[in-house]
Amino acid sequence: MKNYIFAALALLTLASCSLPTRAPITPSSWLVAPERTGAPYKPRTDYWLKMGSVSVATPFDGRSLVYRLGDQRYEKDFYNVYSVIPAEMFANAQRQWLNQANIFSATVGSSNSFFPFYTLQASVDEFYGDYRVKPEAVVSVEFFLAVTNAGTSNPIIGANRYSKRITLKDNTPEALVLGQQQALAEIFKEYEAQLYKYAGNLPKPMGQ
Repeated sequence: MKNYIFAALALLTLASCSLPTRAPITPSSWLVAPERTGAPYKPRTDYWLKMGSVSVATPFDGRSLVYRLGDQRYEKDFYNVYSVIPAEMFANAQRQWLNQANIFSATVGSSNSFFPFYTLQASVDEFYGDYRVKPEAVVSVEFFLAVTNAGTSNPIIGANRYSKRITLKDNTPEALVLGQQQALAEIFKEYEAQLYKYAGNLPKPMGQ
């Protein structure tokens, strides 16, 4: 009986050693980074613009790509993720875009110690792939441009909301990321024209 048990254990050990080793599954990483094309504007102000906070609505605020499969059903893809959280990804893309647009003297990030006279905040309300009827990338953003004025009046210069739907070529994560990038580029392009109008008639900031 003991010999039988030892033989069985030996067979199990050999079987476990002969099993192929599987590499751990690592998620694919994606970055939405639209690039501005075309000539920059002629600067309309010598002031700097600071990127304020960027808020992203739940459930789009995490690193996982999000798919909408029903009116109330959203699904996160844990095997396909953004390189950084969407709020940081959006803020970096927006700052680079506006610096290339050349509307303000410079556009700096929120971590910069520079004291801003003008601040641009954003709220990302939608950032997902919609697969209920046909595959589409959905992106909605609202921008808030404000001036520092010690609270003597309404600091908001303008609030503008944009929403885009881009038809995708297929259901792959790559197609969704490219669609989101196109949608965001179109939103940035529209908002830069509005921001250029604001920059031509900025209210005086505090102490100026």
